[in-house]
Amino acid sequence: MAAAAALGALVLWLVAGDAVLALAYLVGLGALVLAARLVVRFVPQRADAALAAPDWSVTFTAIERPDEALAIIDRAGRLACANSRFAQWFGHAAPPRVPLDGQDADALDGAVRAAWRDGRAHLDQVASPKGRWRVDLLRAGRGQDHLVCRFVPLAQADLVADMAGHVAGKLGRALAREGIQAAVVMPDGRVRAANTAFAARANGEGSAVVGSDFVSWFRADDSERIFYAREGARGMPVRFVHVPVVDPDGVAGTGAISDPARVPSLFLIIDNDGALGDARAGLPQIEALLSRLPLGLAMTDRDGRFLFANRAFLRAAGHDDTVPPPYPSDLVIREDKGALADAVRRYTQGAPTAGDVAVRLRASPEEPVSLSLAGVRGIGEGAVLLSLKDSTEEARLKREIAQATKMQAVGQLAGGVAHDFNNVLTAIIGYCDLILMRHTPGDSDYDDIQQIKANSNRAASLTRQLLAFSRQQTLRPEVLQLPDVVAEVSTLLKRLLGEKIQLDVTHDRDLGLVRADPVQLEQVLLNLAVNARDAMTANGTDTKAGGTLRIATRRVTANDVRAMKSEILPIADYTALVVEDTGHGIKPSQIGKIFEPFFTTKEKGKGTGLGLSTVYGIVKQSGGFIFADSEVGKGTRFTIYLPVHVPDPAEAAEAARPKAETRRTEWTGGGRVLLVEDEDTVRAVAERALVRQGYEVTTAADGEDGLEALARIMAAGNDIDLVVSDVVMPSMDGPAMAREIRRVKPDLPVLFMSGYAEEQLRREIDIPNMHFLAKPFSVAQIVAAVEQVLRGG
Repeated sequence: MAAAAALGALVLWLVAGDAVLALAYLVGLGALVLAARLVVRFVPQRADAALAAPDWSVTFTAIERPDEALAIIDRAGRLACANSRFAQWFGHAAPPRVPLDGQDADALDGAVRAAWRDGRAHLDQVASPKGRWRVDLLRAGRGQDHLVCRFVPLAQADLVADMAGHVAGKLGRALAREGIQAAVVMPDGRVRAANTAFAARANGEGSAVVGSDFVSWFRADDSERIFYAREGARGMPVRFVHVPVVDPDGVAGTGAISDPARVPSLFLIIDNDGALGDARAGLPQIEALLSRLPLGLAMTDRDGRFLFANRAFLRAAGHDDTVPPPYPSDLVIREDKGALADAVRRYTQGAPTAGDVAVRLRASPEEPVSLSLAGVRGIGEGAVLLSLKDSTEEARLKREIAQATKMQAVGQLAGGVAHDFNNVLTAIIGYCDLILMRHTPGDSDYDDIQQIKANSNRAASLTRQLLAFSRQQTLRPEVLQLPDVVAEVSTLLKRLLGEKIQLDVTHDRDLGLVRADPVQLEQVLLNLAVNARDAMTANGTDTKAGGTLRIATRRVTANDVRAMKSEILPIADYTALVVEDTGHGIKPSQIGKIFEPFFTTKEKGKGTGLGLSTVYGIVKQSGGFIFADSEVGKGTRFTIYLPVHVPDPAEAAEAARPKAETRRTEWTGGGRVLLVEDEDTVRAVAERALVRQGYEVTTAADGEDGLEALARIMAAGNDIDLVVSDVVMPSMDGPAMAREIRRVKPDLPVLFMSGYAEEQLRREIDIPNMHFLAKPFSVAQIVAAVEQVLRGG
């Protein structure tokens, strides 16, 4: 060091050229070295002591606590120290790698990182199979290089108070009805709660026994049989079922039941009317109790065999016999047998816990159900309690709601398609009529045009079927007698059924009138007859097979309906139409689907699936109800209930009153018509048809154009005799336009054209002096409709 100092002074002298400065540098450096040596000599040596390792035995003694788990980890994540409670609850894994539930483990890992970063962190709750804890993390140490992890157990629910409430409440009363006495006893022997059956047996008066000494109510004889002290040996001996009131999962802070004398208990006292020590002595009472409950309950022994099952359980499981099968797995499909058997075995051997398992029953393999299992102890051979809810009605309602939603959606689609298709058919049929006016039957093109028109009419009938299915077809209801409709169609039915099938028709007397469309009712009979004919022929191909089709009309009074106790059919007077065949019948699994659109029981390619759905739509739109009953191999019966029509007195008086003469009755031909239609082709056909008949026609493409056209006509001093308008149009529809016109001309008649249902439109529009023309229509039909309106008909 001295040589280095001299060398430094020499370099300074040579560079600076000043000997005094070099000498001063040398003297100062020497003084600094001397001071350092003095400090090292006289200051105590404590560096080694400061760097010495901590005494962890002292730390362990400081953190050893019976009610909390504490652990200390270092920067490397190693466990430096932990108390005994931490080792008992979490083993020797260092946080955050302690055994916790999945999400809680991730939360603890994030909290540890936050504590290293911020100095502290906190979690309100983490859980594991052994309990629940609050976690506090704090960074500590001289260099802030350790993390103190503190796990504080959370308070558990007061199981004793809960059990006492149940015994003194509904559960205790239910047990008392079955002769089972129950009491909750504290570790010091005092009765915390008891049901009425225990109080009545203990003191004979049913007065309160809470707070008394539980053992004082009993005594034992020389054979170690136990009796109630009040009854003595003349009473029935009893046996006890002891259930410790403690969390079976070993909640943190409670531990295992190391000393039963320090744990509250639930005692069930059952008359021991069997041999002493009979393990099944109390089971009949339990079975009698469970058999009366509306819930589906069953019990198995330790080998997984059924001990008993109540009727609700067997009904929910789809088991027809009153005796359960040997094993619960016999009730489910083959694929679920192993899973159910394993679950029963688990709850038989493990702690008394509960859970659910999803299985598919053999009775309804397409719908999984939830089977609840609970391990039980202390009731003889009973080991597992099974619970199954009867969800048949719930599943049926779900299917019906889904079916109703589907039918509504398909019906709306069918109605929309039919409306647009009717516009197209109106144009085709109208142009065919206009062309035919220029041709005679002898022309070469006449037959071709007739074929086009005939096929268009066939397409129109398909459209009517779609509207019938969606309950939007145009009905022309009349007040009629059902036997008249059957008589009209009987001849056609005989030709349709063939010679081998007999038609049997019967009618009741004093049948009530019904209000329906006779044409649509004939369609209903034809569709049902065709289905019956196919059902009475083997596979629908053996035309030599015979059978009988019975058609009957019945008088059904309100008392008859009340006796039926039907939840669907309102109580009223009906006239019923019954169509019954002797065919092969319909399977039970298919009877609920027969009215669905496009569903058919016939062979592929031999049924459209619209026949019965059309019948259903017609009946429902007519205000009636239809029911189907079938038995495989014996036949099918369809019953249609139509409400009896009661004429309104005001309506009858109006019909009897002669119509007032108006200026329309003096109409002799011609007139000015405002034609409003958004479809160009339909508007052109209607205009040409009316012009050919001598009408002066003004056209408009929508409601707003129609109002403007009317204003122009009236401004010119002219008048309008009739408005012919479509119903659904863009911008302004027909009804809105008609209401605006009625403000100016209240008596102006309106003829609506639409492919939708007349009844539906009349309910929605509600405009007086309104007339209706259904699409598709021919040239002759629109001319006749206009003439009828102008004549005042």
